[in-house]
Amino acid sequence: MSQEITYSQAFQAGMREEMERDDRIFVLGTDLFVRGGHWAQVKGLGEEFGRERIRDTPISEAAICAAGVGAALQGMRPMVDLNFIDFVFGGMDEVVNQAAKSRYMWGVSVPLVIRATMGVAYGGAQHNNQIESWFAHTPGLLVALPSTPADVKGLIKSSLRCDDPVVFLMHKLLTGVRGEVGGPDDLVPMGQAIIRRRGRHVSVAAYSIVVNRVLDAAELLAQDGIDTEVIDMRMLYPLDLHTVEESVRKTGRLIVASEAPVLGSAASSIAAQVQMAVFDYLDAPVVALGAAHAPIPHSPPLFEHLLPQTETIAHAIRQLVEYEVGISPAPSSQPSAP
Repeated sequence: MSQEITYSQAFQAGMREEMERDDRIFVLGTDLFVRGGHWAQVKGLGEEFGRERIRDTPISEAAICAAGVGAALQGMRPMVDLNFIDFVFGGMDEVVNQAAKSRYMWGVSVPLVIRATMGVAYGGAQHNNQIESWFAHTPGLLVALPSTPADVKGLIKSSLRCDDPVVFLMHKLLTGVRGEVGGPDDLVPMGQAIIRRRGRHVSVAAYSIVVNRVLDAAELLAQDGIDTEVIDMRMLYPLDLHTVEESVRKTGRLIVASEAPVLGSAASSIAAQVQMAVFDYLDAPVVALGAAHAPIPHSPPLFEHLLPQTETIAHAIRQLVEYEVGISPAPSSQPSAP
């Protein structure tokens, strides 16, 4: 039986079910046992499972990540909670040089989940780094970015059962979003995108909170007869290009959208790979849509202006649908004022 809960509660529910199922799973991080994390992501689990399994650590990301890697190498299944993904810079060697490479170098799996919040919100430049493409670029790491409560729960359950390290990124602004989730046996397959909305005129692939904005833009454009197909990537590695390519073969147009600056982004990589695969089916240039190449300011009106919002996404979709070779300018990859 499904139930409707918040994005954060969905994570709690998935963790609880997996910790009850497998006593090798435990959590490492700061402000977890009493507070339940900055986003209440493990709230209540300390009382249920005790301090041995919800473990507060010193404030050292290098030590937290190293302890997680070491425990995973010894057969445990730790979940390292960094609260903000920006804090991973202090433990990057442990993540990239140890967790990601141990299977290749020594044939030993590292069943480790590194959970953190990502995405642009309050907090200024040092708490809003968009670095998911760094992890997707690193062989040996899996990267999950759920956009719904159902996917949060289903993907964390799959991640905790995975024998390879998973970077699990939850958007700050989705914390209170409500939705239905599945039961204890409902897992989301890793590396499988999902079509959130069927359409005929243009395909838009996105992940995390940008999926919601694309869906809102699609509803606006539907009033003018523009039919948008919306693809939620859900993971950046394994990367499901097949679903995107099949969609573009039908629509002939593609936008890949994210909150990251376009240069070096996952969106630009997906756009390039799909364009090579389905070039003969395209009726317009493939567009990678992302943030302006600037640090994120603290002011909400300023940072919102830098990011693809519902109106700017709708504008980009309309430009692409109206594009004609030799007549229309190529759509911009940067957000513009609505």
